[in-house]
Amino acid sequence: MIQETTASEPQLDNPIRNFTVQLSPTPRGARLARLLATEQLRTWAVPLDPARQIVAELATNAATHSRVPGRDFRLTLYVVGGVLRIEVSDTRDDRPPRPQDPTPDEESGRGLLIVAALADRWGWDPERRPRKTVWAELVLDLAPEPPNSRNPNSGASDAFPQEPRR
Repeated sequence: MIQETTASEPQLDNPIRNFTVQLSPTPRGARLARLLATEQLRTWAVPLDPARQIVAELATNAATHSRVPGRDFRLTLYVVGGVLRIEVSDTRDDRPPRPQDPTPDEESGRGLLIVAALADRWGWDPERRPRKTVWAELVLDLAPEPPNSRNPNSGASDAFPQEPRR
């Protein structure tokens, strides 16, 4: 059955979108966080980069530095008014995130430096014990692209250079 609705219902220009998932604080859980976030961002037609790198760094930090046996970490994505907010909550409120200054020889310790470089804003908030949330925000450019704007052979008037006729 096909139903038609009238336009009397209010429409949001910028809908609020959210996604939340609980994951195990393991390398596999961190990888799954990145993969699930990537697919959710694709569904929302939100640019993947640098968001998936930020998710990877925050999830890896939760799995590596905040692991408590039997306690998961939570990944939450929000899109509100052109801003993507990425949150990773874990159960180690006694370990606030601090960017490190690793030596060139160290193999780790750059996660929060990467997040700070990629995000428009980032920080952390204590929650109800024993949780904390580390978050990062990206301002999105969600302007729709004109059709076939990425394909130079789309038939647009400037697709092929024109030689002057003689």
